[in-house]
Amino acid sequence: MKALRSFAVRASLPEPLEALSAIATNLRWSWDGRALDLFRWVDPEAWEAAGHDPVRLLGIVSKERLAELAEDSPFLTFLASVKDGLDRYLNEPRWYQGHRGEMETIAYFSPEFGVSEALPTYSGGLGVLAGDHLKAASDLGLPMIGIGLLYRQGYFRQQLSADGWQQERYPALDPHGMPLTLVPAGDDGPLKIDVDLEGRRCVAQVWCAQVGRVPLYLLDCDIEDNAPEEREVTDRLYAGGSEHRLRQEIVLGIGGARVLRALGHDPGVFHSNEGHAGFLNLERIRELVADGDLSFGEAVEAVRTSTVFTTHTPVPAGIDRYDLDLMGRYFESFVKECGATFDELMALGLETQNEGDPVFNMAIMGLRLAGRSNGVSKLHGRVSRSMFKVLWPEVPEDEVPITSITNGVHTSTWLGPELAEIFNRRLSPGWAENGGARWNRINEVPDAELWRARDRARERLVYFVRERLRKQLLARGASESEVKRTDEVFDPGVLTVGFARRFAQYKRGTLLLSDPEKLKGLLLSSDKPIQVVLAGKAHPRDDGGKEMIRELVHFARDPEIRLRFAFIEDYDMEVGRILTQGADVWLNNPRRPLEACGTSGMKAALNGALNCSILDGWWDECYNGSNGWAIGTVDASSDLDYQDRVDANALYDLLEREISVRFYDRSEGPVPRRWTERVKDSIQSIGEFVTADRMVRDYVAELYEPAALQGEAMKRDGYERARALARWKNRVRAAWTGVKILDVEGDVTAADVGHERTVSAVVSLGELDTSDVMVQLAHGPVGPNGEMTKPQIVAMESGSVKDGVASYSGMFTAERAGLYGFAVRVIPAHEDLPNPMDVGLITWA
Repeated sequence: MKALRSFAVRASLPEPLEALSAIATNLRWSWDGRALDLFRWVDPEAWEAAGHDPVRLLGIVSKERLAELAEDSPFLTFLASVKDGLDRYLNEPRWYQGHRGEMETIAYFSPEFGVSEALPTYSGGLGVLAGDHLKAASDLGLPMIGIGLLYRQGYFRQQLSADGWQQERYPALDPHGMPLTLVPAGDDGPLKIDVDLEGRRCVAQVWCAQVGRVPLYLLDCDIEDNAPEEREVTDRLYAGGSEHRLRQEIVLGIGGARVLRALGHDPGVFHSNEGHAGFLNLERIRELVADGDLSFGEAVEAVRTSTVFTTHTPVPAGIDRYDLDLMGRYFESFVKECGATFDELMALGLETQNEGDPVFNMAIMGLRLAGRSNGVSKLHGRVSRSMFKVLWPEVPEDEVPITSITNGVHTSTWLGPELAEIFNRRLSPGWAENGGARWNRINEVPDAELWRARDRARERLVYFVRERLRKQLLARGASESEVKRTDEVFDPGVLTVGFARRFAQYKRGTLLLSDPEKLKGLLLSSDKPIQVVLAGKAHPRDDGGKEMIRELVHFARDPEIRLRFAFIEDYDMEVGRILTQGADVWLNNPRRPLEACGTSGMKAALNGALNCSILDGWWDECYNGSNGWAIGTVDASSDLDYQDRVDANALYDLLEREISVRFYDRSEGPVPRRWTERVKDSIQSIGEFVTADRMVRDYVAELYEPAALQGEAMKRDGYERARALARWKNRVRAAWTGVKILDVEGDVTAADVGHERTVSAVVSLGELDTSDVMVQLAHGPVGPNGEMTKPQIVAMESGSVKDGVASYSGMFTAERAGLYGFAVRVIPAHEDLPNPMDVGLITWA
């Protein structure tokens, strides 16, 4: 029977326990160990039944138990202490207030946020990274706001059939029973905004999840204001076809920007985490045209300077693309409000390079409407510059304006209790939230102490694997004897290899199975055995990924090795935490360079696991030869099957001849000294680097503050500088064909290292002035094909100017022996360009 009307019922707490509600509704509890202890104290069995969600816990715990707690003095003392800690965290000045002063709000848009398993609005790495970004921003006191969608069925829950085939379940979520509050609109009920979807009004209400100091606003279309089709817009994460995804992205981008305006926020920086939220900038352009009396081109310049775009995709297939006919249906009326033609609007994301009809590419729009863009590791930055070089065809690939900031992970969320105990005693006070850790002090920890901690973490993982396998078997109706055998699965003293991530095919989740007999030999070794635990989900429409999971499940059911090899169903943040905290070796074997970053290995490293990985993503820049292991080399074959065999053999060899030997080497006593030595090297060499604290500081220094300063300058005097920049770009583009380098003179006789050379150039500027351009001298070693490798750039000084022809001169020093060269070029120059290559125009001598 369906209810005629419905209303929310909140848990009623005795007055002495009211602080529980405040702690439960701020997601800081998810990374505050004392808060988690508090909720376990409330009712350990109810805490497990609630899936470690304190809001659900308070809804199901009995009144009698609450009454007991209200009279329990030790509990009330601890409750007051936890609440006091939360209040201090929320109100005391933090790193940003002490080191940076004040900056306008940063609005962080993402299609998914993995803050806690209690808020299932994430699918994998992109969402967990977004959640860690918000948490680190909160720890640092950064003025940030998150914008996302509330999916009423979240991402799918994974179950495996008797044959090992992935099956998807989408349980309905009740936001009233989650750590969320409806955002009010005064006395008129909840805040609501609306967007146009192909001529139909779609209304979204707004929920708020408080992530420490950072509010996360989630738009929800499943309300009675909408027709059934519009109610389904925010049904599931990454579900449905292309049009459904477009509708979601319109709500996220355009609707999210309208939420900020409705709440009175005027962010100084807009950060789009991937292209899914890119329509936010179209809405900002529309606002400036409608309310600021700017032209379309002027509004584009005003928006770009304060926008940061992060791409996470190393393969073109991972980017959202839409047919222009579909875009026309959804943006026909919107384009008129932008003061542009449909073709002008589509040009922002137009992709014409691939075969077939032109399409609208969300990543291209993200790049064209962002003054600052980045990949998520150094290698991924290089891959991105190569992928998107077509947008700047005249610019050398290494100068394409896409930088990189390597991802990080939120320490307090992912660090297990075993290593946390050591770090809390050995590192500086408050190290996890104030970034003051002295990571080299890990060398002062006795080997035996570190080894005991790793033993306890591995043991906890073993018990978790047994319990999860038991539940999986019971759900499939397995026999009592099968269920009983789970008590024997895994051994707390055996070298444990972990692998958990999305089962996309490029991640090669079955590489270990390349030679089943060789793997069996490693698993069943009499003196150096290994055990392997895996977890992960394949996209519902990725049958190739599902087939990989089935292969692993079939292998795990082999009676000969089933005590040493396990696949854990329903991968989520809890599974990710346990596996990265308990594994001895963290395995990552993608096809290089298709792993943008790979943050699971960072989580494992913080917990004392050693990475064994292809040199891809973050590992490519952090591996130093003694802090883990590299599988193979950076050289790759175009024959994928051959490369798989090479990498599999390299992996087997490492496991057999290096990793297991080092783990079981007890020649100096019960503690494997050579193993703990490598663990310490791993922690001290990469501990600080892999933290989200470091990542967010990098964003502040390299992207947020420059974007905020320039965006604020653009706003002054009715956006006069944005108008001037748009006029200047139009003038320079129209006149650029008249820019020519007429002559270059420089001595090319042999010289000694350190010899200084002068180069002069004569440049015809056509209709431009010397203030419109920069003439640059590039110099460096010359390769076998005549190209300069990593050239240095020197700005040349202008001399006389007559009839549009200017003279320039510059100096350089030959810094290396061998063939050395120089070149001269002209690029546009303007103080408000976010990047010298922003316009993409270059004239070479």
